[in-house]
Amino acid sequence: MDLSTLVTLTTGVTLLTCVLAVVGVHTYASGRAQRAALVERLSSAGQIPDTGRRRRFRNLDRRLRRTGFGRKLELRLLATGLDVTPGEFVAYMLAVIAALWLIGQAVLAPFFGPIAGLAGVWAALLFLNWQRQKRIERFINQLPELARILANATQAGLALRTAIGMAAEELEAPAGQELGKVSDQLAIGHSMEDALGELADRLPSRELVVLVTTLVLSNRAGGQVVGALRNLTETLEERKETRREIRTQLSQVTMTSYAVPALGVGALFLMNGVRGGTLDRLTGSALGQVCVLVAFALYAVGFVLIRRMSRIDV
Repeated sequence: MDLSTLVTLTTGVTLLTCVLAVVGVHTYASGRAQRAALVERLSSAGQIPDTGRRRRFRNLDRRLRRTGFGRKLELRLLATGLDVTPGEFVAYMLAVIAALWLIGQAVLAPFFGPIAGLAGVWAALLFLNWQRQKRIERFINQLPELARILANATQAGLALRTAIGMAAEELEAPAGQELGKVSDQLAIGHSMEDALGELADRLPSRELVVLVTTLVLSNRAGGQVVGALRNLTETLEERKETRREIRTQLSQVTMTSYAVPALGVGALFLMNGVRGGTLDRLTGSALGQVCVLVAFALYAVGFVLIRRMSRIDV
């Protein structure tokens, strides 16, 4: 291959590369413009709520949503009602884990750094579960009022879809938000069974399952939905009072379950505070490390057993 042919080939490849680069930039710019137009159109139609907050860690969030873990985490975050994306939650959790790791190493001993990091993961998951359970409890407390509104609306001759939309406007969060999602799904063509089934999956509880089953069967068979909702309202009111009494009686047991691991952690700080370097010497040998791990495992088993024994399903 002579020099002129090589120059011609190089020039052609360079021009082709420039053309492809221009086409790529144009495609990327048009894609961003289409995405912005779609977001603006959906926001104006009320499909996407405008929280007024700039989302962080978008790249991490985009990658997480493609994984099974990210999709499960997204569903759990939706159930909690927190205005946090999966990427933001994972980033914050990693920051907390790093901080606890460094604190455990600096305050106690280097051996306790990884343990403190694992405790951060456990605390993050426990926080999500606590938020989810709290939102479910609030939703359950609103179920009698929800059933009453649906009964009054259907008795007045309104369709069940219209009654759900009316309840979404009248009720406060979380019932109003969740029913708003159901109403939006019904408006875009989802069936009543699918929309209410997703609601029961987001906020699982026996009371909500009974209400969803009643609504679905009444809508499918065309039965007397008013009478069923009236009876369900009375039943939900009784269950609400029963759950409140049980929660009050078990409040001391619940505090005990959290006090047990807190005593173990407090004992570590006490030992290290009375005589500095005690934990360094304790975890300096394999036997001491095994003893510490066994102690933490026993505290964790005690916490789980107390929580299980104090759980009463109504």
